[in-house]
Amino acid sequence: MSDFTPSSKAWIDPAGSFGAFAERRDGLINIDKYEARKLGADEPYLVPSLPVEVHCHGLGTVDFSNFAEIDLYAVDRHAASEGLLCIPTLYLRQERLDGFVAFMREFAALKADGKLPFVPAIALEGPLVASFGGTPASSVWAPSKEEWEKLAGCGPLGLVYIMLSPDALQSSSYLAAQFTPEHPSLEWIVTRLVESGVRPALGHFAKENPQLGADCIEEVLAAAAAADCPHSGVRVVTDHLFNEMPLLIKHAFRTSRARANRDQLLAAYDLPSWNLADLHEQVGPVPAAIMRGAHQGRIAACLNFDGEHVDFAIAKRAIEIVGPSNMMLMTDRSDVARLAGQDLHQEPGSDLWYQEQGVVAAGTQPIDQQIENVRALGIPEADIWHLVSFTAYRTFFPELDLNAGPFDKGCFVDAKRQRFALI
Repeated sequence: MSDFTPSSKAWIDPAGSFGAFAERRDGLINIDKYEARKLGADEPYLVPSLPVEVHCHGLGTVDFSNFAEIDLYAVDRHAASEGLLCIPTLYLRQERLDGFVAFMREFAALKADGKLPFVPAIALEGPLVASFGGTPASSVWAPSKEEWEKLAGCGPLGLVYIMLSPDALQSSSYLAAQFTPEHPSLEWIVTRLVESGVRPALGHFAKENPQLGADCIEEVLAAAAAADCPHSGVRVVTDHLFNEMPLLIKHAFRTSRARANRDQLLAAYDLPSWNLADLHEQVGPVPAAIMRGAHQGRIAACLNFDGEHVDFAIAKRAIEIVGPSNMMLMTDRSDVARLAGQDLHQEPGSDLWYQEQGVVAAGTQPIDQQIENVRALGIPEADIWHLVSFTAYRTFFPELDLNAGPFDKGCFVDAKRQRFALI
């Protein structure tokens, strides 16, 4: 927590503009009047919101893999200590579905009592996954209609998204052998989720037929748009952009051998030439469909900025094409070296967590480090706050009007660009 300097009157409007002035009185942030202007290069400023961990697997000493063992109060305390909002991302085994529903009911009761102010919602990674990658195989399964009904019923309890593969029902999917004629269609699944306030989060595509994956994305977007949605936020989000999907490019350079060829490859990709019309030929049909949907405001796309999930140059170009107000920074972070019963390890020169087979399981960089990474790319301050906060608020918490004020949670960023939470 911190008090900001009384002489600092600049603040960032949630629309991404700078204004003046702001004051903090009686523990609340008050926007007394608004006057659009430019921010000075080293000028301190205020933001009326906190960064949001939109995809996080472990915070502090708490591993989110096993929901039955999560100490929600400990998560809330740690999130408060870092001055952020955390949406824990959980895994779910089929035999534990009823237990998860009970967990969500308990979560909803705590929220209704005004508890857990820094844990606003819950998310799931899987179970409908075409190519599980870093997702534990034990958490990958094909829910029946009855099971989808139970999952959808968790929407009003605080489940804001479920990561699923749009092409999971296709023959190229890891799950293909599990499907029967009684399993619901993709359109039915998406409609049922969206109507319950649960956003499908697109990710973990099969690699065999990229155009099929792109077609399935369009099917998800059409079903989501036609559904009777109870909220005004974006209806579809994504897992990592560029990770776990078929690509025409090498998106990350994690070894010394790969890094030796990085500059040559990036030059061949001609990043400045990337454009919405030709993206399918430049990066591949699946990421192109996601980036176009995000540019249109139909998707809030998540992108990692630790430099290892996705190369910084590629990530920066994605922001420029899609627009920062349509993207969310995700850390994929775990502070614990264990995930879903698996011991994790790190490779020399890497910040990532790896499973035994060398598969990337999670990241380790906290959100403030990733904010610094984005800033080092030359991204303007207002755009940074779209990525780290404003887009997430608009997507997951549209009922919160950040223009209304006064606010009990926000951030002060000083002249050295250090962030201090005002909570």
